[in-house]
Amino acid sequence: MATYTALTTLIGEDEAQALADALEKLEPEPSGVGVFEMEDGSALWEVGAYFLDEPNGMVLDMLALAFGAKPFVVSEVPDVDWVAHVRRELSPVEAGRFFVFGSHDADKVPAGRVALQIEATVAFGTGHHGTTLGCLRAFDRLLDTGFAPGKVADIGCGTAVLALGAAAVLPDALVIASDIDQVAVDVARANVAINGLDGRIACLEAAGFAHPDLARSAPFDLVFANILKGPLVELAPAMAAHVGQGGVIILSGLLVEQAEAITSAYLAAGFASQHREEIGDWATLVLARI
Repeated sequence: MATYTALTTLIGEDEAQALADALEKLEPEPSGVGVFEMEDGSALWEVGAYFLDEPNGMVLDMLALAFGAKPFVVSEVPDVDWVAHVRRELSPVEAGRFFVFGSHDADKVPAGRVALQIEATVAFGTGHHGTTLGCLRAFDRLLDTGFAPGKVADIGCGTAVLALGAAAVLPDALVIASDIDQVAVDVARANVAINGLDGRIACLEAAGFAHPDLARSAPFDLVFANILKGPLVELAPAMAAHVGQGGVIILSGLLVEQAEAITSAYLAAGFASQHREEIGDWATLVLARI
């Protein structure tokens, strides 16, 4: 059975959220509504809705006009098992000592590598994206220098691939993986179990560091934050408050052209820049608490 998407863009987070709220009140209701910041420097926000039946185009046009948005683009989505499709298409990822793979490639794991099994799911982070790959590479380089953090946090963990990598190579470390989305937390817990790391990683639902377990565990020696520009900038003061002196943070989820602004925010918060890597359009930053 086909489903339908209706997408538009407009300026302003508050305006985008208000439009999303209006969409949720439609009859029949959409099966899902999302609001996303466009990461192209345009200051635009995308609002998308998903429908099981073809939506009323006239009603959508009226909503777009009322909220100052561009006209909705409605598309029919074929009934495809996208998770199965992605599993077939994804090949293993190598990032230094780390080898990220799906169950369909379990027979390809090389000897002597840190194997991390991640299934294609609704949570972000299979290792193929330039941001996740950049974080794994940055962590691998730190390990080569003898860096051995005792407390690690993966903020905005998605599939928890970064937390899994830390727990796999740091058997005595405290590792916490958190995400604002409960679905991602559930996926993270499943991946912890798949990789035989039960009891090694605490998976929490939290916005940033806003969880008692994160507060009690601070200061951290290493923090991953692979999220987006806006949340990264907002997180800088909290990051400084939760990372110990000499602690390291690995930041990504940002476009190359956003790297300078984010670096500036963290320099102002008390960090020093250590390394920057660019993979395609994406940048990964490594900074240390001073």
